[in-house]
Amino acid sequence: MKKTIIFSLIAIAFVAVLLFFVKSNKKTTEVFKTEKAFKATIVDKTVATGKVLPLEEVEIKPQISGIIDKIYLEEGAQVKKGDLIATVRVVPNEQNLTSARGNVSNLQLTVSNAKIGFDRNKALFEKGVIARQEFENAELAYNQAKQNLRNAQNNYQIIKKGSAGSGGSANTNIRATTSGMILEIPVKEGYQVIESNNFNAGTTIASIADMSKMMFEGQVDEADVGKLKAGTDILVSLGAIDEKKFPAKLNFIAPKGTELGGAVQFKIKADVTLDDQYFVRAGYSANAEIVLERRDSVLSIREAIIQFDKKSEEPFVEVKTGDNEFEKREIKIGLSDGVNIEILSGITADDELKIWNKADKGDPDQAGVRVD
Repeated sequence: MKKTIIFSLIAIAFVAVLLFFVKSNKKTTEVFKTEKAFKATIVDKTVATGKVLPLEEVEIKPQISGIIDKIYLEEGAQVKKGDLIATVRVVPNEQNLTSARGNVSNLQLTVSNAKIGFDRNKALFEKGVIARQEFENAELAYNQAKQNLRNAQNNYQIIKKGSAGSGGSANTNIRATTSGMILEIPVKEGYQVIESNNFNAGTTIASIADMSKMMFEGQVDEADVGKLKAGTDILVSLGAIDEKKFPAKLNFIAPKGTELGGAVQFKIKADVTLDDQYFVRAGYSANAEIVLERRDSVLSIREAIIQFDKKSEEPFVEVKTGDNEFEKREIKIGLSDGVNIEILSGITADDELKIWNKADKGDPDQAGVRVD
């Protein structure tokens, strides 16, 4: 009896082990879905980051050094050419003032001496003692001395007051040199300003721009700059105006790049067409969407179903030949937009292409999901 029980247990264990091995070695059929190639428009785009700026911005600088006496306008005000923006109070340099005053005194002596010579020669000429030429030379010297004195007096007034008597307050009045909007007034009343000259750019009192003419200025990567062409239509999106994209036309591509963050970037500029419903402020951050290449209505497939040969690295797909049977087919690919890709050759629109299943989490070596 005991032997019978033992043999029964052994038989049951043998059958259990046998069933385990059979179940573990059982192959399930892996089923793949398919899809066909389709016609699509493939667009390769790049995005340039930058900002929008006025097409022309003019800086207003003083013609004489001094201190800001009064500012009449504020930032954002619309001005016309010739409008008064500010006035400058002249604080004369003591050394220059003393030198100019001394020059006036010296020339006054010269004029007095020239007048004495002129009067003397005039009397002698009227008596016929000297020739006309000698009299005219004395008259010329007297007139030149008077002119030099007037020039010295005007120079003294400019140093002292900022303008000559005949010029009024032309130099001390800071006026708009163009029409537009005042973007910035970086000075305040009481600030000292320096005149613009050959050796100094001078202090900017205000900057003016026509806000109806704006441009996009940004940077593109060196990998894309070779595909850009002047005159290309682009779309500009502003960070402050989400719901609107402004059309623009590319008009400048920098011939020289600048290294930024380890990558070479090239400056681009584009004229932006504004919309009267939106007020675009100078300095808004912006992104420009630029079409690099475009293929209309070309045979395409999803990039996700393309595989690459481990040895040749050539792209291929698997084409259905029968019931759950597929064959490898090498293809030539063209333009891609990151989702779909152009097919140049290798398959037709009628071919059914294998859709690769996701990997089974329980079997990392398995290429697809098993379906019983």
